[in-house]
Amino acid sequence: MAGMAKKPQVTWGGRFSAGPAGLMLRFSESVSFDRRLAPFDIQGSKAHSAMLAKVGLITRRERDAIHRGLDAIGREIAAGRFRWRTELEDVHMNIEQALTARVPAAARLHTARSRNDQVATDMRLYLKAACAEIGDRIVAAQRALVRVAERNAAVLIPGYTHLQRAQPVFLAHHLLAYVEMLQRDAERFAAVADHANWCPLGSGAIAGTTLPIDREFTARALGFVDARGRPRVTRNSMDAVSDRDTYVEFASACALAGVHFSRLAEDLILWASQEFKFVELPDAFCTGSSLMPQKKNPDSLELLRGKSARLQGNLHTLLVLAKGLPLTYNRDLQEDKPPVFDSHDQTVLCLEVLAGTVAGIRVHRDRCAAAVADPALLATDLADYLVRRGVPFREAHHAVGAVVKLAERQGRPLDRLAHVDVRAVHPRFGRDWVTSFDLRRAMARRTGPGMPGPAAVARQLRGWRQRLG
Repeated sequence: MAGMAKKPQVTWGGRFSAGPAGLMLRFSESVSFDRRLAPFDIQGSKAHSAMLAKVGLITRRERDAIHRGLDAIGREIAAGRFRWRTELEDVHMNIEQALTARVPAAARLHTARSRNDQVATDMRLYLKAACAEIGDRIVAAQRALVRVAERNAAVLIPGYTHLQRAQPVFLAHHLLAYVEMLQRDAERFAAVADHANWCPLGSGAIAGTTLPIDREFTARALGFVDARGRPRVTRNSMDAVSDRDTYVEFASACALAGVHFSRLAEDLILWASQEFKFVELPDAFCTGSSLMPQKKNPDSLELLRGKSARLQGNLHTLLVLAKGLPLTYNRDLQEDKPPVFDSHDQTVLCLEVLAGTVAGIRVHRDRCAAAVADPALLATDLADYLVRRGVPFREAHHAVGAVVKLAERQGRPLDRLAHVDVRAVHPRFGRDWVTSFDLRRAMARRTGPGMPGPAAVARQLRGWRQRLG
């Protein structure tokens, strides 16, 4: 009937005599979550239309009109004024239908591409941006750790194995262990970004196209280039549209980063407890109890532990999703985006909370000093004393073990035993054996690379300060 508004049509509707049921539309739509790909979808469409104009499949005037229309839609989306339509299924068709209603030439935009290579391109652009954002947040968290380490460079604490006191370490050395972990995380995200840096556009639905497209032009336009500026295009059209390795790698990097967040959180939770009380956590990242007014709960850190499980779950979802799929595209793969998006969002949030919590930590130096004064922490140094006097280490270890047993039996600290009693355990104990319990001297002996000696820790702090800016 004349004057009746034209109902939007799905792209595949020509084959069907009836549209999908309303229930099926609700079940199959993805625009509720993939709309966040809009900036990348617009970027890809602009590059694609520029390529179509270059090879003569559309005119320059049509290209310019398409670009103006895409830019206008991009501004509307950014301002929250764009109307997303569930019946159009996904971000791609929402943008294309809106564009075609404004720019007739946009009917040519989908020439030589499929939603399969379109979404693959969008997601690779997205992953590159997500990795860059997470990389920035990692640097911020590392800087927070380094600043706390620098402020407390002289503070010693017990190091632990099996959650039992082991040997003394500088608090800075302990914190720098997490800076190292985060650096490996940063390198993993950089590797994911590099693996995503291949342009799948031009692969079509499965077997490319017979039209004379220029894939290298599109790759350059979208920044899919190597370190020398050479374009990188995927080498197999079937792999290009079905590959989800980068999604899994990204979720894996997020999950492993989450493990590191969780381990640091656990250390800080222990240190903030009344039993340790090495640190005071910032009020802004803690909560109280609805019943017990004295409580100060480390909620940010406990949630970091919890988020770690969520990130691991996202990784498992992607692995199970892809494991049984034949080549190439299957609709199952629509479900690959929510876990990727969630891993991205939660990792960014975790890093921000981690940096904020760490930045507000106050160290109780007196409690740290009292804990590290335990002479048993230097039992291994006493064994090293015997080694320097020519005793084989296994024999020295056994002798010091006997000294420890003697101290326990007498109810005395190790460094308060009588020389005659210690000498009776092993004849190589000289009168200077007690100097092994001089904490500062013991730390100064740890001069090797990677050790927690004062000079080595100072070098590490200087190195990280320069590296992180």
